[in-house]
Amino acid sequence: MIYFLLFSLGLLIGSFLNVCIYRIPKNQTVVTTPSHCPKCNYRIKWYDLIPVFSYLFLGGKCRFCKEKVSIQYPSVELLNGSIYVWLYFIYSLSVQFFGMAFLASTLIVISFIDFKYSIIPNRIILVLLIGGIIYNILDKELTYVDSIAGFFAASFPLLVIAVLSKGGMGGGDVKLMAVAGIFLGWQLILLALFLASMIGSVVGIALIVLKIKKRKDLIPFGPFLAAGIFIVMLYGHEIIKWYLGFYT
Repeated sequence: MIYFLLFSLGLLIGSFLNVCIYRIPKNQTVVTTPSHCPKCNYRIKWYDLIPVFSYLFLGGKCRFCKEKVSIQYPSVELLNGSIYVWLYFIYSLSVQFFGMAFLASTLIVISFIDFKYSIIPNRIILVLLIGGIIYNILDKELTYVDSIAGFFAASFPLLVIAVLSKGGMGGGDVKLMAVAGIFLGWQLILLALFLASMIGSVVGIALIVLKIKKRKDLIPFGPFLAAGIFIVMLYGHEIIKWYLGFYT
């Protein structure tokens, strides 16, 4: 029962994440303006806002103008719902669960926005910063020193790269790793950076080999950072123990 409830909650919040993904890059409010079709401005009724099911029932189209609705909408909802269930399996209902669920949902928004627009908006970073501070106060297992060290551990190397590369690394990536470090601490955030670099390298090489991207094309790094963070969120401590096992 708890899995169903958490999955349903994830779907509902995923619907809100879609609003954030669409509106934040346009500097629109995500709170007061009712949901509407971007094509015909038809105000969407509540029964057309049921996550996933409304999309399937309407055949992925606007009820009024029949404009196609992006598959992104049910995908984000399903992804967020699945992540909540996965996190519960790892953390059960705890402070860690709610903190990691908040971080994961925010990473989804960041990933989709950065992939589409190559930006990580400051307003999302600010929300993460506030959330990280609250999480650090509530989580008794994460010390203030660890969070402060986590703030600088991965962000400072990225800042150096950003300065030396003169734009090769975005400021949003630096800020993302800084605030994520508050949630994870210095060990996990460094592992997240390593994993993100590995994933980004493999994907980048594959895109070049497949001639989808050229060598000089910039590829948004935010989604790879999000992937690295998500992996350590779930299995970071196990990965570190496995690695240290080679030296004992």
